[in-house]
Amino acid sequence: MIARSWDRWRSSYIGRLVSESMRSQGWRYGVAALAMIIVAASSAGTAWMMEKIVDAMTTPELRSKVYLVAGAVIGLFFTKALASYVQALFLARAGNRIVASQQEKLYRQLLRRGVGFFGTTDSSDLLMRVTHGAQAARELIDVLMTGFVRDTLTLIGLTIVMVYQQPVLSMLFILIGPIALLGVRHLLKSVRNIMRAEMASLAEIIRVLQETSGGIKIIKVFALEDRMVERMDTAIGQVEKRANDIAKLQSIASPLMELLAGVAIASILVVSTMGIANSEPPTAGQLMSFITALLMAYEPAKRLSRMRVGIETCMVTVSMMFELLDQDEAIQERAGAVNLEPGNGSIHFNNVTFGYHSDFPIIKDMNLSFEPGKTTALVGQSGGGKSTIFGLIMRFYDPDAGAVEIDGHNVKDVSFASLRRKISYVGQDTFLFSTTIMENLRCSAPEASDEEVISAARAAHAHDFICEFPDGYETQVGENGVFLSGGQKQRIAIARAILRKSEILLLDEATSALDAESEALVKTSLKTLTKDVTTIIIAHRLSTVLEADTIMVIKDGRVIEKGDMDELMKKNGSFRQLFEQQFKK
Repeated sequence: MIARSWDRWRSSYIGRLVSESMRSQGWRYGVAALAMIIVAASSAGTAWMMEKIVDAMTTPELRSKVYLVAGAVIGLFFTKALASYVQALFLARAGNRIVASQQEKLYRQLLRRGVGFFGTTDSSDLLMRVTHGAQAARELIDVLMTGFVRDTLTLIGLTIVMVYQQPVLSMLFILIGPIALLGVRHLLKSVRNIMRAEMASLAEIIRVLQETSGGIKIIKVFALEDRMVERMDTAIGQVEKRANDIAKLQSIASPLMELLAGVAIASILVVSTMGIANSEPPTAGQLMSFITALLMAYEPAKRLSRMRVGIETCMVTVSMMFELLDQDEAIQERAGAVNLEPGNGSIHFNNVTFGYHSDFPIIKDMNLSFEPGKTTALVGQSGGGKSTIFGLIMRFYDPDAGAVEIDGHNVKDVSFASLRRKISYVGQDTFLFSTTIMENLRCSAPEASDEEVISAARAAHAHDFICEFPDGYETQVGENGVFLSGGQKQRIAIARAILRKSEILLLDEATSALDAESEALVKTSLKTLTKDVTTIIIAHRLSTVLEADTIMVIKDGRVIEKGDMDELMKKNGSFRQLFEQQFKK
């Protein structure tokens, strides 16, 4: 029974957090716990010393010991102050390491998730779990340490002093504890529910801020300021209301303890006056020591009465953190995955079926090959599955049926690192990191020299505009390249792909943001780049794919036409219709 309960506790969120924290920061928490024991003993010693202080001051024959007592008091308070400092310092360092460790784990877990996960999960929710979850983990351990070690031991020490000084009167105080715990127990369910609602409201605040930052132009163009202010005010109001609800519940514990402490002190006063408690009256020192211990016990008792509420408050957010950590990876690298060696970059789809939802396939029993060293263009209406083909090649998703092979290897059987090294990608939504142009270019090939980076920029016709900036390649691009035009961002993305020197090049509307002059320059560069490289181009502007070795028309997840430009025009089919729509006079 005990073993089963222990196993159940260890597998719980709080048990896992405590186990992990003690494994990594056990020595720091050990030092903090030792300091807490000294603090607790010093608190009890302070109450006990009151007997000596009062007796030394009120009893003539004991006045010779005043200096000895005064020295002991100074030593006691110095010891307590030093122990309090050590306790606070080591708790803070251990807590900071826990926050950092949990955030590192959460971020690594996010990077292991498939691309589809980010398409279905709100980024504001992820921010909540990574930031607030890790902080709540620290707060929970702090509550447990200060509650179970410092406050509990302090209360025990002070209770011992009270029992030693006035055994009968002490029983009245001891009876207060269970009554207070019964009152706090009823608060816990309400705390859990309110905290979950508060986390959702905080996520909404983050969401509105993200949308404001990313969509400020749309907000201003369509005069959406009032609507966004209303959304933010609503979210902030909900957080405020729930924070007040939490504060109200947390505050109930203190008045409850105040009331019970008052009842206890009044009862002790009455009982002591009636002479029931002792056969002989206590000395002034004994009574002062007892009352001091009683009053000092009030604060740790009050903190302990609130501890369960604090634990429940933290556990809501900690559970959200563990929910993210415990999610299975949708796309996993197999044990013993092989490395893709340098090859010719051939790609084959063998009876591939795939859908983002199992009952709605996007790709349907597809068989196709991309010849090594050749350029293949994928054209067709939006939603036909062209970008999905790219996702399957890069193994952002796994097929529901069939296999995708590169150089004769099923992509499921190869390591992620070697697969991604074979591929360069330029998408229609160009993403740049919030750093310098040089770092954005070099991220595709960290070992590349400055000369190689500049050469790639020249090939993408990005060098000239980069040099126009005062800081050149060290220019900060801002959040997602906000300081650059769409065409400049796309040329940097193309240069990044050129620098990678991969065997497979995937271009998804790679020239869509370029003007006619820049597009012509980049197309010239791409001819050099795509030589002896397996290149797949997705384009809605057919002018960018007319010179492709092979053109495939994709519709409803299938290849409905295939051939070069001349062959497809002679068929008088879907490609010709697309061509005439774009180039009709």
